[in-house]
Amino acid sequence: MDSYITAIGTAVPQHGFSQLQIASFMAEALQLDEHNRRKLQALYRLTRIDRRHSVLPDYGASPGEYTFFPNTPDLEPFPTVGTRMELYRREALPLALAAVADLYGDEKPPIQPTHLITVSCTGMYAPGLDIDLIQALHLPTSIQRTAINFMGCYGAFNALKTADAFVRADPSARVLIVCLELCTIHFQKKTDEDHLLSNALFADGAAAVLVQSRPDREKPAPAFRMRTFFCDLLTEGKDDMGWIINDHGFEMTLTSVVPTVIRQGIGKALSRLLERGGLAIEDITYYAMHPGGRKILEVIEQQLGIDPAENRFAYDVLRKFGNMSSATVLFVLKEIQTHLLSESGTGNILSCAFGPGLTLESMILEVVNPEVKVKRLKEEVLNSDYAD
Repeated sequence: MDSYITAIGTAVPQHGFSQLQIASFMAEALQLDEHNRRKLQALYRLTRIDRRHSVLPDYGASPGEYTFFPNTPDLEPFPTVGTRMELYRREALPLALAAVADLYGDEKPPIQPTHLITVSCTGMYAPGLDIDLIQALHLPTSIQRTAINFMGCYGAFNALKTADAFVRADPSARVLIVCLELCTIHFQKKTDEDHLLSNALFADGAAAVLVQSRPDREKPAPAFRMRTFFCDLLTEGKDDMGWIINDHGFEMTLTSVVPTVIRQGIGKALSRLLERGGLAIEDITYYAMHPGGRKILEVIEQQLGIDPAENRFAYDVLRKFGNMSSATVLFVLKEIQTHLLSESGTGNILSCAFGPGLTLESMILEVVNPEVKVKRLKEEVLNSDYAD
């Protein structure tokens, strides 16, 4: 039995800011002198990000007009973990619901899922987002729930693997995945290179995915059949990417060594992924790389021998939204799905993401366009136990 991604929905908060706006906020918050302000602006320009979104309006506000951070020159007293988690709990549900609404579109009544998987690494509370979603969406209280927490940018892959297992075990299963990340609530007032880089990349966003045992013939968008997965650890980079809870928020470690570690390990890992799927790199038509940053995307291209144009969907998401942790790769898949609406193409998608560990998650999806959907559904009926 196969499993298919049949729909993808995405959402970002209403507050959107240009990179230069955010750089100005950071320069004020970090109390940088003119020389370091220019260096910070150069760093932000090099990210290839045009715009990012946040649940906080502060990143576009002038000093003295902040609503979350203190209106003091040094932002003291700096928000604690408790203050940030209170904000997360207030803002998480509305953004998650916006992604689910985008997933279902005009479908009435929406397909009722049998399973719910929530993914987040930027906040936690209990009863959690899963229960809030059940109540807000009027889902059955008996729905099977799974929470995937604190895995970072590759969290969506573990959600998809879990959904794949549910559907293969029970063909009637309909799995709703919701990835919700509020990265910007964890701004750290530090000037070391790791924190400057993290503050230049991360943003808020949510994505929702529906996974079923067959493509939906009524939807014009193509479905994505989940062909194979592969995960590996590049332990030489264990200390170069981390996510730690401290007294004043969650602190990201993201060193400049990460692209080098990825360069050394990605070729072997993706070769094993292709081998497991019985494919060669020539069989890949589209790429859905998690845009962890410009340098990471460039390293992937060098190791796979592809050009930036083939990796354009990742660059588009990076430019428009920045890095939204676990939700980001689903934004990339949504870009591909939207592109295919006008092309009706087929082929395979290679996708990967990285996170603490240093973890490399990867998968191959097969594009199933509307014509192929109908053909496959007819074949399923003919081959079923109910066929004459």
